[in-house]
Amino acid sequence: MSGGLENRLERLLPKGRGVWIPMDHGLSGYPEEGLDRMDSVIDSIISGGADAIVCQKGVVSQQSIRTGWDGFVCHVSASTSHGGENSQFKVKIASAAEAFSRGATGVSGQINLGDENEPEMIVDMGELTSEAHEMEMPVLGMVYPRGPNLVTLPNDITGGVAHAARVAYEMGCHVVKVPWTGNAESFRKVCDAVPIPVLIAGGPSGGSFDETLEIVRYAMSAGGAGVCMGRQVFGAKDPAACVRALRAIIHEM
Repeated sequence: MSGGLENRLERLLPKGRGVWIPMDHGLSGYPEEGLDRMDSVIDSIISGGADAIVCQKGVVSQQSIRTGWDGFVCHVSASTSHGGENSQFKVKIASAAEAFSRGATGVSGQINLGDENEPEMIVDMGELTSEAHEMEMPVLGMVYPRGPNLVTLPNDITGGVAHAARVAYEMGCHVVKVPWTGNAESFRKVCDAVPIPVLIAGGPSGGSFDETLEIVRYAMSAGGAGVCMGRQVFGAKDPAACVRALRAIIHEM
């Protein structure tokens, strides 16, 4: 594809909206339903019309060569479930230049606000956005208000999610992934907090996908830009059908 930040953003977020499917979960913990059949699931997600797939660098290398697809975003943050008290401490394991050389169009990093190691994660994100700026690559910030030291102000009806979005924006990310706040009123506060696209996370698998779609409708009505939704898609029996259903709300309504 042609280079330049604007072109890459439009590729991954056409008209500022996106159906992004993260599949980076296997590094954090495994087994994970769906990740044992990566080739067929990724083919299904692509055929369904996803705008981006977020995965770790080894997967980017293999799948970009196998598929020839240009919608991969390389997630550079890593930790595993075996890390004990540091299991939520995400460390940077790749640069923007390496991600590009492996076939990625964009990069992604994570910060867990309130974690004991939050400062180190902020440093890593700062390095990533600086590297990506030089490469003209879009950056997704996955920012979650979830650590034991999280401070939520009394007047914050978003439970820290608006602050999470603001952290991503002020650090130079071009798009942010945050948790759903529970209702359209509070999520509108999140979207109003930043001038960059806000994608909602999907959360754990299980429950009704129809209920998930209803949440996506609420999020879009409140100013959301789409989803960055993993397990509920890649763990489904028919990932392509899930992607098409999401596209119908995000791109076609």
